[in-house]
Formats: sequence, structure tokens, C-alpha cells
Amino acid sequence: MPDSIKGTKITPPQGRSFPLGATPVGDGFNFSLFSRTAQGVELLLFDHEADAKPSHILRLDPVTNRTYHYWHIHVPGIRAGRLYGYRVQGPFDPANGLRFDPGKVLLDPYGRGVVVPKGYSRDAVGRPDSGAASFMKSVAVAPSTYDWEGDEPLALPSSRTIIYEMHVRGFTRHPSSGLEDGKRGTYAGLIQKIPYLKSLGVTAVELMPVHQFDALDGPPGKTNYWGYAPIAFFAPHRAYSSRQDPLGPVDEFRDMVKALHRAGIEVILDVVYNHTTEGNHDGPTLSFRGIDNPTYYILEPDPSRYTNYTGCGNTLNANHPVVRRMIVDSLRYWVNEMHVDGFRFDLASILSRDESGRPLPNPPVLWDIESDPALAGTKLLAEAWDAAGLYQVGSFIGDAWKEWNGRFRDDARAFFRCDPGSVRRIADRIIGSPEIYGHKQREAEQSVNFVTCHDGFTLNDLVSYNAKHNEANGEDNRDGGNDNASWNCGVEGPTDDPAVEKLRNRQVKNFLTVTLLSLGVPMVLMGDEVRHTQNGNNNAYCQDNEISWFDWTRVEKHADVHRFLKLLVERRALRDVEHERQRTSLTAMIQQATKAWHGVTLLQPDWGDDSRSVALGGELRREGLRFHLILNANHDALDFELPNLEGGRPWRRWIDTALDSPQDIVPWQAASPVPGATYRAQAHSVVMLFTDGGK
Repeated sequence: MPDSIKGTKITPPQGRSFPLGATPVGDGFNFSLFSRTAQGVELLLFDHEADAKPSHILRLDPVTNRTYHYWHIHVPGIRAGRLYGYRVQGPFDPANGLRFDPGKVLLDPYGRGVVVPKGYSRDAVGRPDSGAASFMKSVAVAPSTYDWEGDEPLALPSSRTIIYEMHVRGFTRHPSSGLEDGKRGTYAGLIQKIPYLKSLGVTAVELMPVHQFDALDGPPGKTNYWGYAPIAFFAPHRAYSSRQDPLGPVDEFRDMVKALHRAGIEVILDVVYNHTTEGNHDGPTLSFRGIDNPTYYILEPDPSRYTNYTGCGNTLNANHPVVRRMIVDSLRYWVNEMHVDGFRFDLASILSRDESGRPLPNPPVLWDIESDPALAGTKLLAEAWDAAGLYQVGSFIGDAWKEWNGRFRDDARAFFRCDPGSVRRIADRIIGSPEIYGHKQREAEQSVNFVTCHDGFTLNDLVSYNAKHNEANGEDNRDGGNDNASWNCGVEGPTDDPAVEKLRNRQVKNFLTVTLLSLGVPMVLMGDEVRHTQNGNNNAYCQDNEISWFDWTRVEKHADVHRFLKLLVERRALRDVEHERQRTSLTAMIQQATKAWHGVTLLQPDWGDDSRSVALGGELRREGLRFHLILNANHDALDFELPNLEGGRPWRRWIDTALDSPQDIVPWQAASPVPGATYRAQAHSVVMLFTDGGK
């Protein structure tokens, strides 16, 4: 991008050490880079992303352009959109943890934008003779120039939050999306599908990684579709933008956030602060490794090797003061300048490890995040485990963090598969998992309840396959989890058998019902509402194709499931929020609640290992509502006794997943009375009865 410095000689002024990154100051930009071990730094300015040589090389003086470990310079005449990178000099000494390579063009760790030249490849940038044309470049961004038109993060109450986990590209990339080619798979494409999200009733989208990642960090011949390969924690992923100019992704992402907020939908980012795409000792040098390797990464006792708690080759040194600062600065940026509403932290337990990899009782970075005033109103969701065996569901550090409740997923699957002893566990999950969270004296919404997510089977495949089928990944079906707690309902894979298909549909609705009605924050995976299938692939991280993309023809094909979820969400969104405002703990809520557990006989629940059914009756006093929830995972129908109601009032049926649509769920006020003192719950079904206000 041309600007006023083109063709002129620049005398490097001193600049300043703060803030880090490229920041508009006066008539230009200030650049600041941290490197404790560098011996020299050059700032490179480029006119175009594929330039073989920089237009300007600014050598930073180690005396006048350095303060402590911060290298800095102010360049007049720079405008937003200018491309830049760094060359950093120092020893290449892996035995001592140093991997400097002055032949590499390095991304700014604080860069707000990234361009990726067509000639980029991991092999190309790894060659000793690789030229500048092969490397990604950072983009100078002036965040304050965007017109937000009064937009602010929504701060919706968690007790009325329904999360929809989704992939930006996958949501609209399929030809059936009806979008023009240039918009499919982009932030702009998602904007055009907001009416669908609004009609579904979800209140938050949890976007799979949108930080700039390396899509080529995947198996040979395949892409890294999911995006868990970050390289720039401040930059929106360029390939998700329909605009080709350097500033396009930044502005288009903001357009998307603003449009979602106008529809009343929050934006939660899935963030990956546990590793980078630079991988292990054989990986490419793109940024952090060539700037200050021992600061940014946890190294093994042999410093030439990287500790791998992530399963991705390296581990960020998250509790180092400089890396902690980068993580918090990144989060602040996405809240203050990009207006996002919250974050889901991938493999969050890694953030509790020290520089030796040992779990800390009070990890500084987690408390930094929680105590930062700019982040006080955001939703913080932890995936409370890592790839090295650390599992902290129920014990994750902090007072504000919510947790992906992996045990909810496991126990819901076990119950509807009729596993022994599962009835006790599903009962605990329905009432907010007090067995896991009661000791913390936290609100019920600490638990994020889900049955499926991006990692693993879709809901359709959970009820259609007993085993994973990952052959398309090219790893001989060795990848992905082997224990999925799935049940194919009698046939492996697709079937024309109407009885099997009906049972699968019922099981899908069972899982959706339990997820939406249990205490906690419910999360639904993109496409589950239309029975999206990945053909049994439970690790589709490298499948940027119709295996992963949302097929919009299924909205009509599986309209009954789509309708079922809409009506579930419609009622869920009316939940009382007073307990959250008053900070009422889960334990206190349960103690104050009027409730009772039942079996087929009132007040006689069967908690034995062979039990496959349970019922919960209760009263929601604020809503003037009594309910009776029946779960029957047995292979046979059962008759459940019903409590007598005052004045001979009847129970009304809202949900019976064994019934055909539209009787499987009805609009709340259209619920019809059910006669008699018992209710027959069919095999593999969930029933919800209620009565309110004498109606």
C-alpha cells in the first residue's frame, strides 16, 4: 500500500517501548517488539504481500532504539494498511534454546492483521534460501477509525444464554447456502445468515478459532480446517474475509460482530493460548521462535526440544510475565476494539502450568485474566483439561470461570446408551452437577452443558455409529478418540430402515431435551439441529469439505428436529435470572427448591446400577409452575405414577420425544391435558409434563 514514505530515506527516530506492536502515533506508527535475547532487530516495510524484497529496511540501533528488552522505532508517514515484518539477529544455538534466523521475515506477536502471500508454504519458509515473498507479513492497523455506531458488548445474563458452537467458514461454505461465491465461508456470509440464528433462538455464537492460523498445518494434502494452529493472537483470520485489502478482515469481522449484536446475539471466541503453529523443533520459524524462543515456549530439560502438553508440538510459556501480558493484552484488544462478549479457552488447564510444566495452585495468568477490569463483564469459559492428562473439571482455578462440563457429555451419553450406574450420574447433571460444583458455592451457570462439540461425533453420528470412521483423514483410522459412548441404534451408518431411523430421531431429541432443560449453560453444536453428519468421522479437523460444512438442504429434510430445538430454546430463553443477579449458589438453589425424585412409583427412585429410568418433580415458585420430567432409557415402555394436583387439575404435556412431530413438542401454551394418574413413557424417551396457574 503506497504512503508518504515511499521512495524516501528514513532516519529512524527513537520511538517508545509501549505499547507493543504497531500503534498510530502522530503522523505515523510506533513499532515496539520484545526480545530479551536478540542481538539486533530490523523492521522491514513492504508495499505488497508478495514482494521479494522490502521497500525499506530500518535497522534499530541497540542504544537509541532499545529500552531494556524492548526494541522500538517511530516511522513517520506510515498509514494503516502498511505491511511489515521483522528480522531478528542472534545465535542459532538450539542446545541453549536459541533459534534466531536473520533470514526469516517474522510476524509481529502484536500484529493486528496478517497477509498471506500465494507463495506461502511451510516448506518454502523452512528453506535456508527462502525469500521474503514466501512469508506472511503483519499489517499496521488503526483500530479507532472504525465506526461502531454505538455498539457495545451485550452482557446478557448467563442464565438465559444458549450457546451455538460454530465454524465461520463451515457455516456458509456449502453450495446450498444460497450465497454468492465471494461471500460463502466468510464473516460477511455469516452476516447474511443471522436471520437463521435469530429464528433458532440462540443467544450466543461460540466461533471456532478466528485468530490468524496456518491452514497448511495439517496432514499432507489436507488443510487445518478447525483452526487450532494460531500464529497471530491479535489478527482475525484473513481467509474468512470476503475483502482482499490488508484491512479487510479487521473491518469485516467488526461488521459481523455489530450485526450479531443488533440481532441480540453475543460473540464468544474460541481462543488458543496454549501453543502455536510453529510446532516442534522441526517446525517453521514464523514469529515467536525467531524472536525470543525461551521466553515464549516451555522447553524440555534439553532446550533444543519443546514440551508438548498440547499434542501439537509445543506449549506456550503462559505464566512467563511477558507471555502473560501478551495473552491479557490480546483479550483486552478483542473486547475493547473488536467488541466480543467472551472467550472459550482451548485446553485451558495448560494455562495453570509453570515454566517447568507443573500445575500451579494459583496460576498468575488465570488470575490476571479474571482480575482485569476490562474483562470483568466478559464470559470466560474453560476447557478444563489438556492433552497431557491434567483434568480440572470442577476444580478449575478462579471465581468467574465457567467450565465446559465434559462429565455432562459423558454421563448423558452413558444414560441413553443404558450403561450400568448411569442413572445416578444423569440425575446429578440435570440439577447442575452439584457433585462436581457444589463445593465452590458458585451459581448454577458454572457448568456449560453439552453432549457434542466440534471434537468428536456430531449428534446424528452419535446415534448412528458404534465406531469412528476417520479413513478420509489419511491416518488409517488411528486418529480421533476410540471411546465415544455412542450407540448406532442397531445399524452402523446410514439406513433405510424406518424403525431404526425413528429411534435415532428420538435419541437426538432426547439429548437436546436434557441439554436444554438441565441447570447450567446449554451449548449446541452447529448442524445438530438438522442432524448434520460427518459420515462417522469424529476428528474432522482436516476436512474442509462437505464432511464439515453445514448442508442447508437438511433444514427442510430434518425440519422436525429443527422445530424441536426452536421450541426448546424458546421456552429456555424465558428462564428466571433473579438467582444469578443475587449470586445465589447452586447449593442454595437446590436446598431452597421444592423437588423430589421418583421412579415408576412416586417418591421411590431406583438408583441401582441396573436402573434405566428416573423422574424429577418440582415447583418453580416464581413462575407459578409445577413440572414432572421423565427419562426412560429402557428398551421397554414404563408407566409412571403422577402426583395429584390441587383441585383436580390435569397435567399438561409439553414434550414426549416418542411422539411424531408436531406432537413431540408443542408451543408452551398449546400443551394439551393428559388424563389419568399415570403416564406411559415409551422406550428411549423423555417426557415433560407441567401445570401452571390453574390453567
